[in-house]
Amino acid sequence: MANLVLAVLTARRIARNAAPLACALALGGLVVLDAATPLPPLAAAAALLVLLAALVQQARRRAAAIEASALLDLEVGALLVVATFAAVLRLDGSLDGDAHAALYVVIALVSAFARPGASLLVAISAAALEIAVRSAAAPRGAPSLLDAARAAAPHIGFMAVFSLLNATILRAEIGRVRKASHTRLQAEIERLRDDARSYRLLSAPAQARGAGAGQKGDDERLARSGVEEIHQSVLFALRLLRESLDLYTAVLLWQNDAGTHLRISELASDAPNLSEGPFLSGDGVFGAAITQRAPVVLGGLKPGYKLPYYVGPSPVRAVCALPVFEHGQLRGVLVVDRVEDRPFSPRELELIDEACRYAVRAIQNERVFVQLERAKVEQGKLYRAAEGLGAATTEAGVIEAGVTSAREITSVDFAAVTLYDEAQKVHEIRAVSGDGVAELTGQRFRHNAGLVSMVLQNRHPLPYRGEYDEKRQIVFTRRVTPPSMPSIIVLPLVVHDRPLGTLVLGSRRRAAFTDSVRSTLEVLASHMAVSLSNARMVRRLEELATMDGLTGLLNKRAMLEVADQKITAARRFSRRLSVLVTDIDHFKKVNDTYGHDVGDVIIKGLGDVLRRAKRTTDAVARFGGEEFVVICEETDARGAMLLAERVREELGRTTFHAAGSNGPVQCQVTCSIGIATYPEAGSTWEELFKAADESLYVSKRSGRNRSTAWSPSVRSNSAHPPAAEAGAPAKPAADAGAAARHAADAGAAARHVPPATTRPAAAKPAAGTPAPQRRPPAAGGAPAPSGQDGAPPAGKRAAATSQAPGKAPGEAEPRSKPRRPPELDPTSKPKTAA
Repeated sequence: MANLVLAVLTARRIARNAAPLACALALGGLVVLDAATPLPPLAAAAALLVLLAALVQQARRRAAAIEASALLDLEVGALLVVATFAAVLRLDGSLDGDAHAALYVVIALVSAFARPGASLLVAISAAALEIAVRSAAAPRGAPSLLDAARAAAPHIGFMAVFSLLNATILRAEIGRVRKASHTRLQAEIERLRDDARSYRLLSAPAQARGAGAGQKGDDERLARSGVEEIHQSVLFALRLLRESLDLYTAVLLWQNDAGTHLRISELASDAPNLSEGPFLSGDGVFGAAITQRAPVVLGGLKPGYKLPYYVGPSPVRAVCALPVFEHGQLRGVLVVDRVEDRPFSPRELELIDEACRYAVRAIQNERVFVQLERAKVEQGKLYRAAEGLGAATTEAGVIEAGVTSAREITSVDFAAVTLYDEAQKVHEIRAVSGDGVAELTGQRFRHNAGLVSMVLQNRHPLPYRGEYDEKRQIVFTRRVTPPSMPSIIVLPLVVHDRPLGTLVLGSRRRAAFTDSVRSTLEVLASHMAVSLSNARMVRRLEELATMDGLTGLLNKRAMLEVADQKITAARRFSRRLSVLVTDIDHFKKVNDTYGHDVGDVIIKGLGDVLRRAKRTTDAVARFGGEEFVVICEETDARGAMLLAERVREELGRTTFHAAGSNGPVQCQVTCSIGIATYPEAGSTWEELFKAADESLYVSKRSGRNRSTAWSPSVRSNSAHPPAAEAGAPAKPAADAGAAARHAADAGAAARHVPPATTRPAAAKPAAGTPAPQRRPPAAGGAPAPSGQDGAPPAGKRAAATSQAPGKAPGEAEPRSKPRRPPELDPTSKPKTAA
């Protein structure tokens, strides 16, 4: 079904993509037909409207696309060619008129904006359409298709010339402009990065290269805004200083990280001959201010005095250079000059120094703001990661959310999550993300000297700084390895000092996991470990709420929900459904003889037998004590009887080994099974369970160790319980309490045995044979005593009265009163061995 749906979706996608070209081809065919025989006006008008609508739609798509695909270019070009041919034929009546020159314009236009491959196909389609139109317009008996091609050859040649010229000259010029624009843009971006690094708004180039694509983009956006703010603030200070002190030029030069050059950061001047730099730190007045680390004031300069930041002679007569310090470290030089031969007064020097401090404060404030914004971005990523991890309630959901969050924090090409079994000292690769690593999923390996094992042992990320050398280091094992990558980091998933697993991240770039990224990933790993622990607890709670703690099967509450669903489905789709109720024979004797620990072993053993015998769609539950229920979909009475016999025979062949109070115990038990089938036995769960319970009682009455399918005679016989058999021996005094509980059991009823619906064991034992039999062990010990079945809880089924030796197994036994269905009895109690 999935393949069919995929095929339909693929066909729809292909049809949708091919629709414009199919429309152009169909309209081209109409143009050829119109050239042979003019179309009726109504048909021609309809075709024209379709052509214009398709052309407008594709042209709008092409205009909206930043980088159009070759297919879209081909569609627009083909529709334009068809429209041009139609217009030429309608205007001139043939392709030899003056309007045919419009086709050359269309070919040139398509060659200018379309991709080369699309342009070539459009030109070929135009040539083919012209040949077809000329051939169709020729009268009968006229020259052949080859003659039409020869007549169209001059036009086709002009098309090729126009297409070639536009493709070579115009597109080459467009490419040159694009390249120049890209170069200027890259230079501006690089200058912006240099400014940001000089202002300490960006990290070092190596760390910037190691950052992920998302983080790098965020950093560059913050740096760009920060640099712009700094330039605006410094420019305001320089303009204010220039106007107040009647200066000719005020320029702030910033020193590079190496301290070898100065570059103009911002300036305010009307001078036309300023140099862009960079300048050596030791040049002229710059070197004097930097060397002295104090203001340098020069006055009475001669005309033509050479200053580094002017090209050629400078017109100024007074200049002042002040070194700019930040936290005691030299960062740049502020230079001001004036044309008038008037020295700078102490008050003016104070104003210039205040302008220096203002520029430094603006840079510091913007640096703090960028750091806060960067922290805000990182906190936002962690918040989204915590939100995604908190919403995940399964291990798979936690792993997916953690890997997605890691990809948002940094660029990751490989991600894996391993889970650790502390009891067995085994690691398992639970999930892997990346190309060509699907075979790693599910791999298990022992605790070893690899990075994953060492990380869990040391509770610390490895390797150091995320620098991975595959020749010297092992991530998982020597056989199980990740893809070859220069950067890999393994993070521990630990909760309350309890190791859960590891998060393995890899990148194809060197130095991908810097200190800031690594600290963020460590926080993510701690959140992921907590969410993973919570998911495991949720899964455990779900298991406790729906599973029986002893056998691992469904409990009664979960089985009732499953039963309602399966019966509803059977009723809706008119399917058969069978219910099997299984009870261990003489189970109370086992508990009384060997103890409840042995009884638990037998209950678990019967649960394992039922689990192995059932199908995938069947449901098995422990209803309490030694009673089990099986619901089988699409199963009639015959199939249910086969299943019941298989379970009964396998249980009878099973020998249970347990540690009893008097030493090792080996014992065997049998079981009785009742079967009810929908809809013959009932249409609701209560009716089906009651019918199966009645059939189970018939199996008990018939000598136990047998299976009984429900039939109407079972219910009719159980409705009229016979009188107790006269002369039945009295019960021993030791069983007086059990007999009293049996008599008080609500819902107990005597039933007749219908032979036609009962399938006994292959070799029926004599009446009174004990169900749990012990083989003579080497260490001795009394065999299992014979007697009646253990007392079931109230509201379920009263135990059959003990039979005297020689009593027929089919004879009726007295019951206290009609019993109620187990789910309706409020006085029900757990069974003895629950």
